[in-house]
Amino acid sequence: MEALKPPCILQARDLDDAWFSALWACMERDRQGRFRYAQRYRIDRGSYAGQERLEIDTFLIDIVAPGSGPLVPQLPPGKEHLAPTTEEAANKYMLYLLTDEKQPGEQYTYGERLVGPRALLPVEGLRRRDGQPVSAADYELLVAGQALALDGLPRQLALPFGVNPVEEVIRIYREEGHNTNQAVMEIGMPGDILLEDPPCLRLVDTRIRNGRLHFIVYFRSWDLYNGFPVNLAGLQLLKKYMADEIGVEDGSIRAMSKGLHLYDDMWELAALRTGQEIKIQKSPGQQD
Repeated sequence: MEALKPPCILQARDLDDAWFSALWACMERDRQGRFRYAQRYRIDRGSYAGQERLEIDTFLIDIVAPGSGPLVPQLPPGKEHLAPTTEEAANKYMLYLLTDEKQPGEQYTYGERLVGPRALLPVEGLRRRDGQPVSAADYELLVAGQALALDGLPRQLALPFGVNPVEEVIRIYREEGHNTNQAVMEIGMPGDILLEDPPCLRLVDTRIRNGRLHFIVYFRSWDLYNGFPVNLAGLQLLKKYMADEIGVEDGSIRAMSKGLHLYDDMWELAALRTGQEIKIQKSPGQQD
């Protein structure tokens, strides 16, 4: 088994084509019956520890015209039950990307990172200028200054950065010109390494070429069956919104990941959708 399989580089017309092409690539085998791009392994750490998954080590897809076709995968007659998402869900997801509201128990959302990012700080590590630890009274002042307590007193504080990255990128392009490499929206933060479930989407970079706004996005880990379609649909709607605000045309999406994967409970559905005559037997500890 190679240390890393060859990079999987795809081009797709639209979002529907992108999902099908990625599914096919994840399950594709060579003439010897080995997975061409994916490796199979059991997860040691993460939300699905103990499950197996097929994962493409290095994935890049160029979606040429994501706004030209359907937002979500279109299933042929008789396979409608395999649909991973709906247009209604995609539109709700786009609104989620434009709000920093969080539900109880959520440590972050992509929307928070895009429109109202906050720095997560452990209170135990904070010290005053005189070198003394932050006291309960100091903590109350921080909260009054719009820092938010996470998981109760005194574990973590979320201190607002005071910036809306989406609106700032729009402003940069409108007021300072299109030829820049600085208009990037970062989802990931150094402190995320301490989270139980750190963000999968890490970066939404942007570029304007020939009057079109393009997105270049990176996922550290990416659920191919259910996450990929709704993530890309929401990002496409966000890109179209930003292009309209800037006053340019809508462009492409280039998406990459070092962990595009299918969980074992999705293998059969993926095979049904792609029509590949591939039966993957679960065998604990075995890798392809």
